[in-house]
Amino acid sequence: MNVRRSGERGRTSLQVTARRVRRSIRRRLLFANVAGAAAVMTFLQLASGEALAPDLPLGVRVTGPLLPVTVLLVPAYLWGHRAFSRRVVWALEGRPPTLLERHAILREPWRQALRPLVFWVIGAGLYAAITALAGAGFITVVRVATGTLIGGVTTCALAYLMIERSFRPLFAWVLDGVGDHRPRTPGIRLRLLLTWAVGSGVPLLATALILFIDGDEIHPYALAVLPLVGLAAGFIATVSVARSVAEPLDGVRRALARVRDDDLDVGLVVDDGGEVGEVQSGFNQMVDGLRERREIQDLFGRHVGREVAIQALERGTGLRGDEADASVVFVDIVGSTAMAEVLSPDEVVRTLNDFFDVVVRAVDGQGGWVNKFEGDGALCIFGVPGTQPDHADRALRAARLLWLALGHLGERHVGLAAGIGVSSGRVVAGNVGTEARYEYTVIGPAVNEAARLTDVAKARSVKVLASGATVARAAGEAARWHDVGTIALRGRTVPSPIYEPRVDEAATAGSEHR
Repeated sequence: MNVRRSGERGRTSLQVTARRVRRSIRRRLLFANVAGAAAVMTFLQLASGEALAPDLPLGVRVTGPLLPVTVLLVPAYLWGHRAFSRRVVWALEGRPPTLLERHAILREPWRQALRPLVFWVIGAGLYAAITALAGAGFITVVRVATGTLIGGVTTCALAYLMIERSFRPLFAWVLDGVGDHRPRTPGIRLRLLLTWAVGSGVPLLATALILFIDGDEIHPYALAVLPLVGLAAGFIATVSVARSVAEPLDGVRRALARVRDDDLDVGLVVDDGGEVGEVQSGFNQMVDGLRERREIQDLFGRHVGREVAIQALERGTGLRGDEADASVVFVDIVGSTAMAEVLSPDEVVRTLNDFFDVVVRAVDGQGGWVNKFEGDGALCIFGVPGTQPDHADRALRAARLLWLALGHLGERHVGLAAGIGVSSGRVVAGNVGTEARYEYTVIGPAVNEAARLTDVAKARSVKVLASGATVARAAGEAARWHDVGTIALRGRTVPSPIYEPRVDEAATAGSEHR
């Protein structure tokens, strides 16, 4: 799904997004690192007790560790702020990112989380130096340095899990239109491993090391701090990961519900470079495929008829035919050659389109389908490929209503008239052609007879004729037709009985079935 906007509105939206992301990252990084520093200092004070600086007043022992935090907080913030501003310069300028800028944004969450680690390392050295200058023993100094480093690593991991979600709006811009070979970001597996490390692995490991190295000297409150810190950090990490996975999957679930309800006007914003993003992208590709398939089906149905399209999709392809009982309606314009000579090409096309529109409406309205358009004529079928026991009634009614509709059309297109022939009988229906190209059609005497009746009808005042066999097969519709004698059709040795609609009942009957 395209997340872009056009013009000034798109640039403004992108700039607002970049600023919103920057504020979110700033808040979450500050929270994670300050909370981590407070937890580490609290634990180290409890773990070291008076051994940290036995000769210093309590106030100095408490505020002394704040010195590294105070000194390093400002440069750490400025570094991260300037680095992020360089990465989003394209967004602040309101332009699409280059390929290198896309890659840089996708890597930026890791960098934003890892940059403070440099200051945690420096802080560990300063904290250890302050501890040594205060007169603490070697074990205490080592404990302070390693504890600060472990706390820093854990805090940076937690910070990544928190700020990764903040980058999602920018990810949506840089991943838009990238395709299948888009850059990857850490996926669900790594996020879950980080969550385990933050909430369980590191606190339990630290507890085990403390008990193993100096379990006899450890302050009892220190053992309570690590589980509490792990509990809080694990909760925050779990919530962050859960939301980073659940929110996009909820979007997929809602989109799938719309697809299930046959709504294909749906798409997802791809805002993740890992497995979740692949699911979002895969969903969009699936919907694109379904939308294309629907368009092909619609186009296919328009070319061959809805019933034929359904049969082809259900039964597959193949050059075969089935014998069936069906009715055929053939319609052909009278004097189409003269019409082409009198009217301009545009007017000819417009007239033919109006004519075929009337034909399709009349035939579709009675459950038939137009098998093919032949120049200025149409072959319409009832009874195949589906099953219609009353196909003769349907064909006769469609022919009669078509005759009435063509009369009204003749008022708009002066001189337009068409002959209509109706016949029923056994036909062979199936795919004809080659494996490379074929079409569904019907072949048989009924088709030939309908075409012959059409030619005869063109010269009559009532330009619609039906065979006696068709009227004999019909039930209620037969009463609306009357016998007008017999005629020797070309290709037939025996005269054929023919029928035409009753003119006095045509208008009333036509209004009942429109």
